[in-house]
Amino acid sequence: MLVRGIRGATTVRANTRDDILAATHELLDAIVRGNDIQHDHVASIIFSTTPDLNAEFPAVAAREDGWTDVALSCVHEMNVPGSLARCLRILMHVNTERAAADIKHVYLHGARQLRRDLVEDQPTESQT
Repeated sequence: MLVRGIRGATTVRANTRDDILAATHELLDAIVRGNDIQHDHVASIIFSTTPDLNAEFPAVAAREDGWTDVALSCVHEMNVPGSLARCLRILMHVNTERAAADIKHVYLHGARQLRRDLVEDQPTESQT
């Protein structure tokens, strides 16, 4: 079994606790559903946020969803001029037999523009 990284990103409506947690719940759910992930195959999750998101730790949402036995970490990204605002990213490390080409990375809302090459097959929010 290999460890594969699954990436995901979304934008958060506002720098509030509720909006950060809602966006994190949505992104985690989309990654798990899109990759048919079994909870006990997740080794760790790294959450990163742009510096303008600091009202709550995204890992709180994972704990609320029952991810109590998974290593979680929250970090801030560099403040690069012109970068996407209020962006939350996830890097999930999963033990899997899947080939790298079979991993489905998930980009939601405004973060879809970050990797258009990976979201062509994903439905837009209005289609889900």
